[in-house]
Amino acid sequence: MKTRNRLRHLVASLTVSAVALSGSVLMAPMSKAANVELTMYSWRVEDKAFYESVIKDFSAANPGIKITFQSFPSADYQTILMSAMAAGKGPDIVHVRAYGALDQLVVPGYLSPLAANEVKGLNKYPVDALNSQRGFSDKRLFGVPFAYQSLGIFYNLEYMRKAGIQLPPNTYPEFIEQLKKIKAAGLQGLANGGSTHIEQMWGTIAPMFYGGTEFYNDVVAGKKTFTDPAFIKSLEAVQELFPYMPSNATAVSYDASRALFFSGKAAFFMGGIFELGYFRNQNPKLKFDFMATPPMSKGGKQFVSTWADGGFGINAKTKARPEALKFLNYLASKSFGAPFVQTVAQITAVPGVPIRDRQLQKAVSSINKWGTPYIMLVGFRYKNPTGSALLQTGIPNMLNGTKTAKQVADEVNKGVGTWFGPFAGKI
Repeated sequence: MKTRNRLRHLVASLTVSAVALSGSVLMAPMSKAANVELTMYSWRVEDKAFYESVIKDFSAANPGIKITFQSFPSADYQTILMSAMAAGKGPDIVHVRAYGALDQLVVPGYLSPLAANEVKGLNKYPVDALNSQRGFSDKRLFGVPFAYQSLGIFYNLEYMRKAGIQLPPNTYPEFIEQLKKIKAAGLQGLANGGSTHIEQMWGTIAPMFYGGTEFYNDVVAGKKTFTDPAFIKSLEAVQELFPYMPSNATAVSYDASRALFFSGKAAFFMGGIFELGYFRNQNPKLKFDFMATPPMSKGGKQFVSTWADGGFGINAKTKARPEALKFLNYLASKSFGAPFVQTVAQITAVPGVPIRDRQLQKAVSSINKWGTPYIMLVGFRYKNPTGSALLQTGIPNMLNGTKTAKQVADEVNKGVGTWFGPFAGKI
């Protein structure tokens, strides 16, 4: 696998602006065609109303094309989608994941490849974003990039003030000291539990310990492996956070962790900027903010785990590819990108869409300054066992005391080494 360029330039084409958005501009009406019914699958259950609104606008501008949107729980989506595609009953338009999860659909031939000239403006997308929608072996393009994400720390300053803390931490050691102070006051420091989403918590802080993009490049080139002391140190850093996690943390689910934060009962939640809209919708009264993981020392290096988050593709077996392609063109336009930012509160992949949301602006700024590939997602989810799956099992075992950080690192290295060529002879 070729080394990917640093992802900090993923959103360079986005205009971070305080200028108010002028609203959606619909595509020009087209001549009425014969009625065509399409289906679209997505994992964005919480955005169902938004996508139905988008589809309504598109259909108004494209008479004769009807699209039914179906959403499924994120944790079940890939299994449901793969089963439907294997049975030849999949959707016409597919909301696809990126990197390895996309490749699961590419290898069996479930997706229709896209030529760059079939989607207007696709040539303006950053190369790294487009690469997220290519297969592992088949390097053709199979999707229109959907969004950008980064990991960081949400914090509730009002809650922190109960422990006498007036400002968010400026350095990582200060972050640890604040957690200690919150715990001493009998309050909850971290909302994060330790089930499968523990990988996100690790990814939030890990590059600060293993060294960000330089380490990533060395690993994908086979110059270093996951037994490197710096990688082990990143696992030990999660262990250091364990005392500040909820009681019986390894049994606390993802939804329970999120609820602990949005109900105002924890100081910090470590995870993706994609939680922003969800937290706001769940508790509009909650006052919280978002920050990049602080540096080890004031003014020191920072690293922010970043990735391109999925895309929109077409079922290779659809009988209405031209109509599905029209919708992909719409999804690649500012007519989709602008309301996506406004309504869903995420960072659109559509180039040139202004962002006025202050917290999204902070995320975009941190990606551009300190972005580094979210290592397991970007580089090591292409075959089984994936690096992510190995961490999601290994870290809870480490927290429960049944495995050491070194043992978890060895298992990740050995598992990934069964399919990752550059590790040959190094496991």
